[in-house]
Amino acid sequence: MKLLKIDHLGIAVNSMDEGKKFWSDILGLKFEGSETVQEQKVTTGFFPVGESEVELLESTAPDGPVAKYIEKKGTGIQHVAFRVENIEEALAELKEKGVKLIDQEPRIGAGGAKIAFLHPKATSGVLVELCQR
Repeated sequence: MKLLKIDHLGIAVNSMDEGKKFWSDILGLKFEGSETVQEQKVTTGFFPVGESEVELLESTAPDGPVAKYIEKKGTGIQHVAFRVENIEEALAELKEKGVKLIDQEPRIGAGGAKIAFLHPKATSGVLVELCQR
């Protein structure tokens, strides 16, 4: 598996507008816009930082994964995403190594990226996303 870089940090927020106040107004990062991913019940907002991004995650439903995360752990860093060269090969390698996966196959995430999540029980409690753009 070839990890290319940290693609983004996913940060769970109660409100995109509130989250933008810190990242744009205080830190001065440019807000690249938002996108709703219906399948994941989330609206995402991206702030480029060098070759990586900060991704704000606002739930669109009380039963969405981000809403459940906030209910359990509060707002803050929800996941770290690594860009990979080939997500199918990366998942196959991880399965071979016995790593517990949330997604056995890639799905489509924000911006049309192929994404897959690794189970936090396999990663010392960190939700890890793999993405291929």
